[in-house]
Amino acid sequence: MIDPRVYSICEEYGLRIVDGRSYPGIRETRAVVTMDKILKAKGEDHFRMVLSTVAETENNQGYIDKHLLWAVSDLIMTWHSIVEAHPMEWLDCFDAAPVAELQYIAKRLPHQRFALVGMLSERVIRKFGPNALQGDLFDDRRRAA
Repeated sequence: MIDPRVYSICEEYGLRIVDGRSYPGIRETRAVVTMDKILKAKGEDHFRMVLSTVAETENNQGYIDKHLLWAVSDLIMTWHSIVEAHPMEWLDCFDAAPVAELQYIAKRLPHQRFALVGMLSERVIRKFGPNALQGDLFDDRRRAA
């Protein structure tokens, strides 16, 4: 049985749960079982941060599937001190990441969840890591001035 909080919290965040046979649109998901597992295993505060990360950033609302939800959950556990200390910057980091493109790349790999964790962790380290303020001259994402 799915915890009723899954439905109410999703509604709070403006996420719509669709039938498992439907293809979800923007701000929709069919990963209700995954969300229930995350809520039960990690608690409501963690679950809310996962939903906040995917629902309150403009760049992540396209395909909210089980792999993305688990990857974000893993990242929040791994980078908990950053999430707690810099919640707005955390959301900015996710908003800047090309999540849909990374999901497309990960879809071809055997362990999508873990591939997403790796690719998104690289983005987190660039934003919050020891060299965050130092630009990389050879970075392929560097913009010409």
